[in-house]
Amino acid sequence: MSHPVSGDLASLHLTPANTTASPVLAAREEDALYRKVWLRIIPFLFVCYVVSFLDRINIGFAQLQMKQDLGFSDAMYGLGAAIFYVGYVLCEVPSNMLLARFGARRTFTRIMVLWGLASVGMMAVSTPAQFYTLRFLLGVFEAGFFPGIVLYLTYWFPARRRAAVMAIFFAGVAVAGVLGGLVSGWIMRDMAGVLGLQGWKWMFAIEGAPAVFLGLIAARCLVDGPEQARWLSAGERAYLTRAARGEAANAADAGKGGHSGGHSGGHSLQALRQVLRNPRVYLFAFIYFSLTCGSLALSFWMPLIIRDFGITDVMSVSLYSVVPNAVGAVGLILIARHSDRTGERHRHFLLCTAGGALALAALTLHPSSLAMMLAILSVAAVLIFAALPVFWSLPPSYLPGAGAAAGIAMISSVGITSGIVSPWVIGQIKTRTGSLDHALLLLAALLLASGLAMWLGVPRQPAQGSRQARQD
Repeated sequence: MSHPVSGDLASLHLTPANTTASPVLAAREEDALYRKVWLRIIPFLFVCYVVSFLDRINIGFAQLQMKQDLGFSDAMYGLGAAIFYVGYVLCEVPSNMLLARFGARRTFTRIMVLWGLASVGMMAVSTPAQFYTLRFLLGVFEAGFFPGIVLYLTYWFPARRRAAVMAIFFAGVAVAGVLGGLVSGWIMRDMAGVLGLQGWKWMFAIEGAPAVFLGLIAARCLVDGPEQARWLSAGERAYLTRAARGEAANAADAGKGGHSGGHSGGHSLQALRQVLRNPRVYLFAFIYFSLTCGSLALSFWMPLIIRDFGITDVMSVSLYSVVPNAVGAVGLILIARHSDRTGERHRHFLLCTAGGALALAALTLHPSSLAMMLAILSVAAVLIFAALPVFWSLPPSYLPGAGAAAGIAMISSVGITSGIVSPWVIGQIKTRTGSLDHALLLLAALLLASGLAMWLGVPRQPAQGSRQARQD
């Protein structure tokens, strides 16, 4: 069946395959088109994601002063860190379904402005109740941002290019750690006492405000998808749109009878019911849960691991934390690019999770030198962070087109309950034993379980059957 395309498409030198449901460009022209898209949308979203993660993890640096100032115990602080994820989990699926219905521009604007205001409000905390309330609200407001990015990228990039693109955002996790080390430490030390406020209060105010500003920029600069991108030619818009719809159709076939649809279909109750009946969604959620237990441990507890080595100055702790995060940012991009280049996901994921588990376990041996400890933390950061983009390159290929928004959000929200469980459990272990050793071994076991679940439970070629059906 032929699908006529706009005249502008001829300028892209398409092959005759452009009349099928899976349009094809010569490699050089396709690379140029996706590079153009990358440069237009990725840098801005990357900055937004760095700010979002910084506002999420700066609680780990704040504890170096905040607990003493407010009289919070480790268990209390761990509970406050975990409550963020209660609000996040409750609102993530509805938020992503609203994105599918109302578009990325309005959804991302709402999310960023509200979470920025909540983050700034953390400077006013003086009691445990206030601490818990604002952490909960921060989770409610930020809910849907990350799965929204995952969904939004499926509108622009095919599965074979997604690991490298997602790696940019997970590098943002490491970059947030670097900035947290440099900026948070400086603010907490050098701004302490300015206008009579403690350093941690200034940190929340200064690091929360950019989210509001970026939200206002998103309202003017983002578009909902290729169809609205006036910076593309009509032919380029048609090519990207039809490529995304072709992948959605493949995902629908892989989902055993699910119907494909446009981006707006994901908000329907039928799509949600379809996702809830899909057992693979729960397998992915378990894998993500186990993986994020390890990544969150690095984000929240790395400053404390470094401090427990005998580094007492808050600025020194912050600076040392830069090393694992910087190494992790570079390493995860290289690993994700290699995964895209080879087209292989499962082996990459298993090696990353198994290696990350060994690194966390090695920390319990209490290395004798600071350099050795930082080296082990760096290995853990590279491998655990690199597993994240490799993982997120897979779920969209297994979800029906109409259920992609709800499915991605369901995997993210169920999986990210690790953010509720992990900080609280680790806080309890630290409070009762005075050590993180048992917690690190538990996290290592979960990482290994996630790698084995991916290796044994997720097929290598999700849409192969649908392609064969078309050929037949």
